[in-house]
Amino acid sequence: MGEVDPAFIQDPQHRPKLNTIQAEEIPVIDLSPITHDSVSDPSSIEGLVKEIGSACKEWGFFQVINHGVPITLRQNIEQGSRMFFGQTLEEKRKVRRNEFSPYGYYDTEHTKNVRDWKEVFDFQVKDPTFIPVTSDEHDDRITHWTNQSPQYPPNFRDIIEEYIEEMEKLSFRLMELIALSLGLEAKRFEEFFMKDQTSFIRLNHYPPCPCPHLALGVGRHKDAGALTLLAQDEVGGLQVKRKADQEWVRVKPTPDAYIINVGDIIQVWSNDLYESVEHRVMVNSEKERFSIPFFFFPAHDTEVKPLEELTDEKNPPKYRPYKWGKFLVRRKGSNFKKQNVENIQIYHYKIT
Repeated sequence: MGEVDPAFIQDPQHRPKLNTIQAEEIPVIDLSPITHDSVSDPSSIEGLVKEIGSACKEWGFFQVINHGVPITLRQNIEQGSRMFFGQTLEEKRKVRRNEFSPYGYYDTEHTKNVRDWKEVFDFQVKDPTFIPVTSDEHDDRITHWTNQSPQYPPNFRDIIEEYIEEMEKLSFRLMELIALSLGLEAKRFEEFFMKDQTSFIRLNHYPPCPCPHLALGVGRHKDAGALTLLAQDEVGGLQVKRKADQEWVRVKPTPDAYIINVGDIIQVWSNDLYESVEHRVMVNSEKERFSIPFFFFPAHDTEVKPLEELTDEKNPPKYRPYKWGKFLVRRKGSNFKKQNVENIQIYHYKIT
């Protein structure tokens, strides 16, 4: 990745401005009312639910502190990630993903049909993960995707699995708070994730880029799943499109915090009460950057549609139902090569 191949160059209107606004105002939410062992005061839980609801509505993004994830687990996976990406390309490609096993190492991912300036290692929560064979809605065949295990660093699989366990716990807690903020039962979303969820974790490495004004680590996009939990290092680079004025704003790294964003599935479940927001990743000409997102995805057979509790005659469903597994298979296929058409998006299911 020494010089800029044209495949990495963004169209002029999507190129990053190097002097973007720093978003001090993205909410930082203290989760200690639900992570401390002592019995929580109901009013502090109520306050927390309001904060989460307001952040989801106004930003679609927020940061959480005092989240209960042991710092040692985060340090272990961050160190393991640096060691893994520090290997030769030949070694990393021994666990390379392909169209038959789309988890593992990869360095030619595309977002919006432009190549990203990054390399990744993906690892799914359930091994194997059950998934439809094709995106054809009349094809009922099911297959499974499996994880690949790097030999280096030693015990890397154990480190990843231990960390994933904590990400799952935090995801379920956050989904409860989001449910309550929508006026739903706390456990309303649990059924979609308890059996055969399709969640995965990604290790990202963004090498220094000689032309950070032309390329992006990840191009503008919205997350297709329910929720994303991101650990980013001190270099930073995540930018969010602010809903109020559509300006790109940089999310300042907060030590040991997680950046949370609402995905497309929550947008559909909430019937647009909460919105999945566009974001992207800047690259740096001098420093490499590492980040670790956890993508919380439901089971493949989940039918995604606006929840009955949030729709009525005055507020009818704004989306047609879609099967999550079919949607995911179609999305995965487009990550491997440049397409002539836009990837599948939730607005394709919008009722006009």
